[in-house]
Amino acid sequence: MKYINECRYAELMMENRQKFYRIAYSYVKNEQEALEVVSDAMYKGLVHLKDLREMDYFLTWMTRIIINTSLETLRKKSKLTPYEDYMEEVKVEETEQDQNLDLYHAIDMLEPDEKSYVILKYFEECTYKEMSDILKMPQSTIKSKIYRSLKKMKYYLAGGDK
Repeated sequence: MKYINECRYAELMMENRQKFYRIAYSYVKNEQEALEVVSDAMYKGLVHLKDLREMDYFLTWMTRIIINTSLETLRKKSKLTPYEDYMEEVKVEETEQDQNLDLYHAIDMLEPDEKSYVILKYFEECTYKEMSDILKMPQSTIKSKIYRSLKKMKYYLAGGDK
């Protein structure tokens, strides 16, 4: 067993910071919140560093922490007041119209767990094996969930509503 020390942890975090930021941003859709997610996840990882048994699993382990921290941030954010919620919707709609990001809009309409499958597979280019390790699910389940998520996205892109 190869354990990871705090110096190596810091090096690995620096090497992978862009990847972790992209994952966080794909969930929270806000630069500042994504940076906060990565920072929080980095702290959580450091606190639980002793739980990481093999250095080879660092990326899988840290990706899971990033996803969980992103989902936690979204849950907290969903407790916005109706006015703040409305303002967030207006900002999102303006951005989508200005930048014509239909694909990202379709991804946003997915449930958080469905987003995980699409983001990990197509944006982070994870293999089914890597996804299985990160999400702690059988590969066959992941394949079927990706298929269903893509089918939903296709429906949204064709003009269907949630």
